[in-house]
Amino acid sequence: MIAIVGHPDLTGPTFALLEEELRSRLAEFARAGRAGLVRAGQGLPVIAGRAARAAGLALVTVLPSRNGVPAALREADRRAAGELLLLSEQVRLLDYDPADRDARIGADENLLRACGRLLAVWDGSPSNGRDATAHLVAFARGLGIDVEVLWPAGAARTAAGETS
Repeated sequence: MIAIVGHPDLTGPTFALLEEELRSRLAEFARAGRAGLVRAGQGLPVIAGRAARAAGLALVTVLPSRNGVPAALREADRRAAGELLLLSEQVRLLDYDPADRDARIGADENLLRACGRLLAVWDGSPSNGRDATAHLVAFARGLGIDVEVLWPAGAARTAAGETS
């Protein structure tokens, strides 16, 4: 399984660049019979889901839960989760609080343990209070998971504090 993670603050034009780039990379994994894995949320997970569908790659979406019942998501993430559910071949529930940054990071770490590869949309910047992409890359490498970093020419992130 291939986990797909990346910066939460990518620009709209970057999403357009990424969708095509991801589609071509994910097509290789689809031919090998692999599956992609994303944690439900707005932005990159939806772009990855669309690219996976276009590439013919099976997609698994992880939803947060509490005691086996899906947890409430922020409005923007609810809409994104709805689209991801339509794009997914499989949905998994994982017990974590989607409003808690540390819980989200812990969920991502648990998901990485079940994957053989990480595809990270990452510009090389360090982790901060909003973005744990660098941490997840280092965590995956520490587990011996193959990591592929994707940062297309022209990709950009939004100004600090904004979300895309």
